[in-house]
Amino acid sequence: MRMITYDIIGDIHGNSEKLHKLLNKLGYTKSRNSSGYTHSERKVIFLGDFIDRGPQQLDTVLTAKAMIESGSALAVMGNHEYNAICYATPNPHQPNDYLRPHSGNTGKKNFQQHAAFLNGVQHDSVLYNELISFFKTLPLWLEIDDIRVVHACWNMQKQKQLKPYLTNDNCLTDAGIIESAKEGSAAFEATELLLKGLELPLPNGLKFQDADGHERQSVRVKWWDNTANDYASLALLPEAITQTLPRDTIPNLDAYRYNEDSMLFIGHYWLTGKPKPLTSNVICVDYSAGKGGDLVAYRHDIGQPYSINNFITSSSY
Repeated sequence: MRMITYDIIGDIHGNSEKLHKLLNKLGYTKSRNSSGYTHSERKVIFLGDFIDRGPQQLDTVLTAKAMIESGSALAVMGNHEYNAICYATPNPHQPNDYLRPHSGNTGKKNFQQHAAFLNGVQHDSVLYNELISFFKTLPLWLEIDDIRVVHACWNMQKQKQLKPYLTNDNCLTDAGIIESAKEGSAAFEATELLLKGLELPLPNGLKFQDADGHERQSVRVKWWDNTANDYASLALLPEAITQTLPRDTIPNLDAYRYNEDSMLFIGHYWLTGKPKPLTSNVICVDYSAGKGGDLVAYRHDIGQPYSINNFITSSSY
């Protein structure tokens, strides 16, 4: 009997049409009794971020949920599932508001970012609560066979700090959700790193606008790149912005490097172009499906080194 191997799929963001195309290309068969798909020899691992942005929110989540519940797939939590949980969870320290605020300018921004999902499932409905409960079952990371999977950044120190707030399956407990939403707490810092990646304040008070027009004073950093140490080289920004950044060395960067042997799969980073590994053992499968790009999978056979031929896209190159 052949060992089950894995198809790791990147951020979908409510684009189920791309998901159905990709699953068909990967050889999965539509289930007769559910919204999911099955394969006799392979299993999907989703990188999270099922929701927000795209036009097919409900179909995306129900397809993934059916596959996970039938054993045809695994998944980790993305920052958008985490945000959805916090948006739905009352803040015990702030009466009449939620862990992810609904009020003020921040609440307006949070609603805009989450509106596609809320409209798709009808806020306050039984289905809405069911899906929030489903999101809570998603672990923050997976470590299976010869691979590791996390939405944005693998960091064993932060994972250890989170252990008191996790189930045995690395899912946040209800107390962990509340603690992780408390800005400045160790649980907050750890969850931010695992789900959003390494973000550092820009030097010299620099600011920029992100893709949604929001002003940012911090920048995502290519923590997987062991060949550079400065802001200009490691900032995940358009070249026009990185050219304005200094060559100052980023402090304490070694604490975030990935120097393990296990293959690591991540999403989150809105890459573009033809898929390729980030390093010999770090592979990102988020190629901006939520912004018109392809939905991407990597076909991993246990014990085999990476191959650029193992990337499969919802369209084709």
